[in-house]
Amino acid sequence: MSNCTKLDIMNTETLQTTYNNLMAQPSWIITLLSGFGLVVAAGVAYLLVRRLLVELLFRLISIAAAKKDGASVHQRYRFIGLLANIVPAAMISIGVETILGLPPMFVTIVQNVCAAFVVLTIAFALNNIIDLIGDYFQHRPGKTQLPIKSYFQVAKIVIACVTVILIAAALLDKSPVILLSGLGALAAVLMLVFQDTLLSFVASILILSNRMVHIGDWIEMPQLNADGDVIDISLHTVKVQNWDKTITTIPTRRLISDSFKNWRGMVESGGRRIKRSIFIDQNSVRFLTENEQKNLHRFALLHNYLEDKEKEIGNWNAHLQAEGKDPVNARRTTNIGTFRVYVQQYLRNHGQVHQGMTLLVRQLAPTSSGLPLEIYCFTNSTAWAVYE
Repeated sequence: MSNCTKLDIMNTETLQTTYNNLMAQPSWIITLLSGFGLVVAAGVAYLLVRRLLVELLFRLISIAAAKKDGASVHQRYRFIGLLANIVPAAMISIGVETILGLPPMFVTIVQNVCAAFVVLTIAFALNNIIDLIGDYFQHRPGKTQLPIKSYFQVAKIVIACVTVILIAAALLDKSPVILLSGLGALAAVLMLVFQDTLLSFVASILILSNRMVHIGDWIEMPQLNADGDVIDISLHTVKVQNWDKTITTIPTRRLISDSFKNWRGMVESGGRRIKRSIFIDQNSVRFLTENEQKNLHRFALLHNYLEDKEKEIGNWNAHLQAEGKDPVNARRTTNIGTFRVYVQQYLRNHGQVHQGMTLLVRQLAPTSSGLPLEIYCFTNSTAWAVYE
């Protein structure tokens, strides 16, 4: 009887110990409910931040920017909404430690995934901020013509590389320094992969520092069939809208390695050159008669020239006659010389010819088409239609 009683007591103590141990450990139902509650709390916090704080900021931006279309504000400043995604991720990362019954490995995995999500969200937000800065410089009054777009693209590439490293470090639960130390062996591969990017970046720096090309410049690059205005300069390409409205895409590095003509100097100078020849029949070149010279005095542009020329030639011929030289040595006025002076004086008195730049009318070597009388001057206007 005593043995049975002792056995019953021992069984009772064992059952009580087992029950106490089971009650000390949370059940899977409690763990599941706790996890569900954490997710719901994170969702509620996201909705509160999104509906109250984020929408309030969007409304204030819309009022400040005087924009009626709210969708455009949401699209332009989407980094505000992206940063709101950090709130639920941070709550889950912190709250998962408070849930009893979860394996430590599971807790670590959840926290690493949340950390990677936060890094990715911040990267997207930074890219949107860079787009906003680029859009500001592109459309502000008196916008700069420097090719700054390429630098924004380089910044995005740097953010992408750093983001990949940080996400990998978060998922692997390793320090980013350890991952960076292992990239030394991949340096050659990275140089090969980003070869075009590095060359284009160096080309962009040279273009910027030397002011070689700006947006709006008229450039000519016959080897690439480019002849028109530069409409876009990015990290890898330069877009040129040709005069026939086609678009030629030029690799940025080709502007450094190949030659091209930039007409910006002509535009900034305020004058555009005219270099045309009038072809004269050589058989028509002769001396002017006295009657022809008298008739030419009717032209106001030639009056002073003819008076000075007649006085000069008269003195020369009188000197020859006093020395008893043969009359064949006398000087006479030619029709082509007089016409050259007339053309020059016409340009000197023309309102659309730039008088502060080179202006000359000269005879060139005879050709099969005749004797060229070249006009070399500059117009006051650089606009294409006005110039023509």
